Amino acid sequence: MTQTIAPRVRTLVLLILAVAGALLAGAAPASAHAALTGSDPAQGAVVDTAPSQVSLTFSEPVAVGDDSVRVLDPKGERVDKGDPANPSGTTYSVPLVSGLPDGTYTVAYQVVSADSHPVAGAFTFSIGAPSETTVSVSAQGSDDGLVGWLYGFGRYVSYAGFVVLAGGAAFVLACWAPGARARAVQRLVVSGWLALTAATLGLLMLRGSYTTSGKIGDVFDLELLGDVLQTKTGAALVSRLLLLAAAALFIAVLFGAYARTADGGAPDHAAEGDGGSDGESDGGEPDKRDLTFGLALGGTVVAAGLAASWAMSEHASQGLQAGVAMPVDVVHLLAVAAWLGGLAALLVALHRAPVETPVGRDAVRRFSRLAFGSVVALAVTGVYQSWRQLGSWSAFTDTRYGQLLLVKIALVAVMVAVAFLSRRWTQRLADARVSVATGEAARSEETERAEEAEEEKQPAGTAPAEASSTSAVSEAVEAAKAPRASDAEKAEAGHDSVRAAQLARQRAATEAARQKRLRDADPNRFGLRRSVLAEAGVAVVLLAVTTVLTQTEPGRTEQDAKAAAASPSSSASTTGQGSGAVSLTMPFDTGGTNGKGVVSVDLDPAQAGDNALHVYVEGPDGTPVDVPEVKIALTLAAQDIGPLPVAPDHITTGHWSASTVQIPMAGDWKVEVTVRTSDIDQVTVSKNAQIG
Repeated sequence: MTQTIAPRVRTLVLLILAVAGALLAGAAPASAHAALTGSDPAQGAVVDTAPSQVSLTFSEPVAVGDDSVRVLDPKGERVDKGDPANPSGTTYSVPLVSGLPDGTYTVAYQVVSADSHPVAGAFTFSIGAPSETTVSVSAQGSDDGLVGWLYGFGRYVSYAGFVVLAGGAAFVLACWAPGARARAVQRLVVSGWLALTAATLGLLMLRGSYTTSGKIGDVFDLELLGDVLQTKTGAALVSRLLLLAAAALFIAVLFGAYARTADGGAPDHAAEGDGGSDGESDGGEPDKRDLTFGLALGGTVVAAGLAASWAMSEHASQGLQAGVAMPVDVVHLLAVAAWLGGLAALLVALHRAPVETPVGRDAVRRFSRLAFGSVVALAVTGVYQSWRQLGSWSAFTDTRYGQLLLVKIALVAVMVAVAFLSRRWTQRLADARVSVATGEAARSEETERAEEAEEEKQPAGTAPAEASSTSAVSEAVEAAKAPRASDAEKAEAGHDSVRAAQLARQRAATEAARQKRLRDADPNRFGLRRSVLAEAGVAVVLLAVTTVLTQTEPGRTEQDAKAAAASPSSSASTTGQGSGAVSLTMPFDTGGTNGKGVVSVDLDPAQAGDNALHVYVEGPDGTPVDVPEVKIALTLAAQDIGPLPVAPDHITTGHWSASTVQIPMAGDWKVEVTVRTSDIDQVTVSKNAQIG
């Protein structure tokens, strides 16, 4: 049967690798996690007079450098001057040289979003009238090309290494203590540590080039590396390396002192209340229990720290409820590692476990309980993360993030179904062992009764048949041993100890092979291996999809960007600078019920002195809606003026107004709007406008 099934197993493995490879190859480079939601001048706009600056507004804070925003004239010459201003908000402005002639100008930007991903793009606007331009801005960003591919590959390897490292160690401590002495399990956990360490070092070296030029030659630029160390992502990678040093000490103790205390005897007969380690003695070993507790506590702290190095620098650290989202993300990653990494360790143990300590039903049952707890944790944290990253049911189908999330949910469902089959094989394995033990006991009782009856039939003075039989067997055994004894005597006489050692090793190897054949011949164990192999294959694809999700723009951000782009006044641009009026439109999301919408601010005549201000609030469908409170604040950072509060009066549904808004001087003013949709849910959005 093994020869018949083996090709199917190989085919399954090849299919899994092919699907995983397709996901890895088809995964787009890191998508824009911070989306451009507006600009001044607007994309494609035609303005009457040359603006003094160009402003870009993003959906979240971004990191900018000297060349993050470039403005090029029709001939391709740069017309921007100075560094981008206002780096503390979501709107960034770069001043332009004065006296720009009419024509079409190109704005190219390359920034780094707050969750560590590069964002690049370009658009055009025209002064006076559109014209031909020689500028050809490539859509390729720094995250494309060889550096981008290497950085993305490093992310996959780092996630896989963490899962194998944390999950494999958890499997040994919580499910199968003799695994600490199994070479295959040791190699698996150490390989996870090596993969995570190498990937982290690679990401740290690639980070500078990945977020700037995208050139392979800049990977070894020490100045760029120094800049990376000053960023949040650089600090997270360095912290991860320090924690990996602690993880190395943990591994040394786990496979050293702890492995020496692990009982390699009959694991399936261990007491259920021994703390989860097969074959452990229940009493008289306080040092061992202390060591197990210390490893479990220390390992959990190190694993949580490693998980936090992702949470503090990616999606969870930005957006709504970051203080809650980061701990939730840590729990989510730990649950993934315990389930998928433990599954990998179980698969290795089933195929490569030592003959003297095979993986028994108790170890599989313990892992089943661990996996069930992990799935529950994944479900709870996954629901919260889905709400936070999507924000609406439509985002499941209308955004790439939502579509990938649906694929992930389907894969989890498949894994749970396959795990149910594995549980059935485990139960059959247990039942088979119980039936074998019962059969042996019954046969023993029948043999004893037959021997007693035979003794009663023997005439007096006659040796029992059992004695005769025993004597005959003893003589046969002695006869069989005689040549061996003779050989041993000859070997001893000839001082041939090497030959005797070789014979002993051969006999041990033969006995081990015989036991392995008996173990592998168990159809229930073979079925368990196949189901675990299939589950592990789905897990590989699931891990690939999860990694792609971490590099994909959240659905909430993508929909907000689409809404802003679809709005006719979505940018912080003037509706005809010559007309003396400014109209700003900003999407908002307070995170509560009915907390999404669009707020518009009209300022007329947008000059120093008295101005009329109108505020309009619309729901996602464009209909006017009332909210409990709307507040306005005006700030001129260049002159250190403000914030100047404005409290508009409610006029009608979705409309507030203030008739005498005093603006003391002209300049690039930040307009901040605070929208409160309930007693606890509110958000502040802002855009810049040139006034005067």
